[in-house]
Amino acid sequence: HVQLVESGGGSVQTGGSLRLSCVVSGYFYSSYCMAWFRLAPGKGREEVASIDSAGNSIYVDSVQGRFTISKDNAKNTLYLQMNSLKPEDTARYVCAADSCADVQAGAPKHWGQGTQVTVS
Repeated sequence: HVQLVESGGGSVQTGGSLRLSCVVSGYFYSSYCMAWFRLAPGKGREEVASIDSAGNSIYVDSVQGRFTISKDNAKNTLYLQMNSLKPEDTARYVCAADSCADVQAGAPKHWGQGTQVTVS
């Protein structure tokens, strides 16, 4: 049973920064991909960034150059560094994990509860 617990959200002004964390516990395949999704009212679910076991990352165009996804395997933690935040980044950010195929298909089996980010 895989558990994902996010933290680090909050309220910031436009141009500010936040770092989100996602601690993973339970049985976890080293080959898993991990990703950050965000959910905003009226916008549906969007995959923001993903990272594979080798550390290769993919970003949605709207955050390219502003957000950085990373992981610390020793701490079983996934991060999302968010810089130059914009009001349109306001959303609930959720981390997820599964095979890379399922993550890229937007259908990972393991999800956290999410953390709210509000940019004004």
